[in-house]
Amino acid sequence: MRALATDLYQLTMAAGYFHRGLAETTATFELFVRRLPRARRYLVACGIEDALDYLEHLRFEEEDIAFLRELPAMRDAMTPEFIDYLRTFRFRGDVKAVPEGTVVFAGEPMVQVRGSLIEAQMVETFLLSAVNHGTMIASKAARVVKAAAGKSVLEFGTRRTHPDAALGCARAAYLVGFAGTSNVEAGRRFGIPVVGTAAHSWTMAHDDEEAAFANYAAIFPKSTVLLIDTYDTLRGAERAARVVGNNLKGVRIDSGDLAELSRGVRAILDAYGLQHTKILASGDLNEHTIADLISKGAPFDSFGVGTELVCSKDAPSLGGVYKVVEWQRGGARRAIAKFAEGKETYPGAHQVHRSVDADGELRDVLALADEPLPEGASGLLVPFLSKGLRTAPRETLATRRARAMAALAALPPRFHELPPSDTPALTLGVSPALASLTAEVRANVAHERVPEVMRPANAAAPRSNA
Repeated sequence: MRALATDLYQLTMAAGYFHRGLAETTATFELFVRRLPRARRYLVACGIEDALDYLEHLRFEEEDIAFLRELPAMRDAMTPEFIDYLRTFRFRGDVKAVPEGTVVFAGEPMVQVRGSLIEAQMVETFLLSAVNHGTMIASKAARVVKAAAGKSVLEFGTRRTHPDAALGCARAAYLVGFAGTSNVEAGRRFGIPVVGTAAHSWTMAHDDEEAAFANYAAIFPKSTVLLIDTYDTLRGAERAARVVGNNLKGVRIDSGDLAELSRGVRAILDAYGLQHTKILASGDLNEHTIADLISKGAPFDSFGVGTELVCSKDAPSLGGVYKVVEWQRGGARRAIAKFAEGKETYPGAHQVHRSVDADGELRDVLALADEPLPEGASGLLVPFLSKGLRTAPRETLATRRARAMAALAALPPRFHELPPSDTPALTLGVSPALASLTAEVRANVAHERVPEVMRPANAAAPRSNA
């Protein structure tokens, strides 16, 4: 499964580990986001299921191997022994992860992979791609749903992103509460309700607007939803109401002063006795414009969101990283960490202890994986794969959706504030045992001797442990 859909250096490192006798070293890697985007106060974990599917089915086909044999950067490493290794390669490691739909914060591992150094390293690129993208879209979509204040939100973004990414966007949006998608393949593949209207071109292909509306209603008498702003929105509303009558299920407004036009359209529909006819807004909407329409009392029943969602326009990337935290070779086990300024990591395999106090406040603590859970706390990371195989049947999208919506509803109001804030909504705690281990690992790194030839002329020699 897409073995070459990765960065070259994953494969050069795999070959290096193999040829230098490190293939059987056991390593643990963790995937997390160092810092939240400034416009986010939480994240919703998504893309986990794509990552698990990849790990379960990862294979090197003969055409993959043939390509690598001719790739200049890999040619010397493609010995018969390494080729045989690739032919039989399977991911046989263990994976813990937060279930999709879990609310997470900066510094909290979303995926933990433990396996041979080669297999744990080689999957980095795909895991980051799947989880970064899915989490980015789900987190944006959750804010849109909250801004809609209980009104329906629909995903309309397929034309603004890559076709493959569009499917993931539709699923991520539905995970956190969107009611449907315009993407028909997403409906077929994931069971998401599919919705849509005709485009402006339908209206413009007719001699007049009345004919366009009448012809559409004749073909779809039970699901007539019309786009009414091709020429004049209020006149379009009147024509739709008059021509279609009680079969008019909805109208869509895609331009202009949406708040003002929606009030005029509602008045026209009601005058024709069409109180049941819904009004849908679209046109570069996001959580801020939707919240503004809600605050103005605009009588919209639903909102279609496309570009701003699938591009996550205010936070178009998520800086998830995948870092090794410990390795085991023979009888030796070593917790490791990175101490580069601004890119520090914590050593050892971890667990996030989450508890909720009497006031409903979340308390998250990053702890070592083998620390016991405090009373009343739960661990966010749960087993998904053991020796490369799932430990339980795959959850349905409905189950994951219910989890996400319950988690989001339980967040205190400050997590849902729309204006950017420099004050984090949650500060991740660190257990005393992890803090002690970090200090120990840092001290060991600081005392490692630097060969004279590698030390700058003005640098003092490091202190000895003696």
